[in-house]
Amino acid sequence: MPKLNWGFLGTSFISLTMADAIQEEGSTRIHSVAGRSEVPLKVFAEKYDVEHTFDDFDELIDDEAVDIIYVALPNHVHHEYVIKAANAGKAILCEKSLSVDMERTDQALKAVAENNVFFVEGLMYLNHPFATALRDVVASGELGEIHSISAEYCASIARFVNPESKGALYNLGCYPTSLMHLLLQTAFQSSIFESYKISAMGRRGADGNICETAATLQFSNGVACQLHTAEDYGLHSAFTVLGSKASLVVNSNPWLPEAEGNTFTVTPYEQPGDTRVITADSNAFVYQIRAIRTAIDAGEKMLERPAPSMEDSRQIMKILTDWEAATIIA
Repeated sequence: MPKLNWGFLGTSFISLTMADAIQEEGSTRIHSVAGRSEVPLKVFAEKYDVEHTFDDFDELIDDEAVDIIYVALPNHVHHEYVIKAANAGKAILCEKSLSVDMERTDQALKAVAENNVFFVEGLMYLNHPFATALRDVVASGELGEIHSISAEYCASIARFVNPESKGALYNLGCYPTSLMHLLLQTAFQSSIFESYKISAMGRRGADGNICETAATLQFSNGVACQLHTAEDYGLHSAFTVLGSKASLVVNSNPWLPEAEGNTFTVTPYEQPGDTRVITADSNAFVYQIRAIRTAIDAGEKMLERPAPSMEDSRQIMKILTDWEAATIIA
C-alpha cells in the first residue's frame, strides 16, 4: 500500500515537531510543504527531504498527489484553509484551536460535513495512552461521582505567536479545556455542556490579547470547574479531579505525554494514594499520526474517542469563546 502523502501548510515550530513525528512513525511521508518565507521553507524541505515546495498554499491544496492537509497556520486563518482543503476533497488535520470564534468554527465544520472528508483537530495528546488511562479511571467509577475539576496550563510563548491568534486562551487554554471536556463527557455525556455559567478574570498583554485568565464554570448538575492559563511566564501544568470517593492528581504534563514519565495518583479520601505509571512506545504526536493513518486506511472520517470528533471540537470552541467573552480585565 502506498504511503499517505502529507501536505504541510506552514513551517512553524509545530510543523517541525509534526515532521519529526512523521519520520519516527514511518508509515506516512511529507510529500510537500508550503510557506511564505523562502528561507524557512528551504530549511524545512532540506531537513525533511521534502521534494515539493510551494509559496502558495492554494497550489499545495490543489496538488492531486497530496492525500492529507496539515493546517499549521495561525488560529485566525485555520477555518479558511480547512474550507479550501475540504472543498478539494482532502483529509484534514487542523492544529488547535480550530478557530478564534464560533462563526468561523461553524463555517469550517460545515465544509467538512458537506464534503464528507476526514477531519480531526490537532489535540494530539488525546491520542496517547495517558489520556485513555485518565478517561478510564473516570469511567470506572473509582473516583465516585465527579464533583470538581481544576486545571491550568502556562507557557512562555507570547513572543512566538501571531497576535491575531488571540493569545493564551486559544493557544494554551484549549488544553485544560479539552481535557476537562473529555472527562466530563465521560462522566455525564455531552448533554452536560448544554447549560453552564462562567465567570472569569484576566489581563491583557502588550499585543492587546488576553495573556492570562482564570475561569470558574458551574454546570447545571452542580459540577464546578476552575481553569487557568497564561502565556508570558514559564511552563507549568496541573490537573486535578475530585470525586465523591477519591481524587485524581496528574503528576506529569498531561498535554505533552512522552513514552515514559507519565504518572497520575488516585487517592481514596483519608487513605494512601496509588501512583500509576503509563508507559508508551512514543510521544503523543506519533500516536496521533498512527491513529490518522489507521482511520484513513479504514475509510473512517474521524478518530475514535478520546480524540475529538467534530462535535467535540465545536463544544470545546464554545467553552473557549464563552471564556473569552466572560473575562473581566483587571
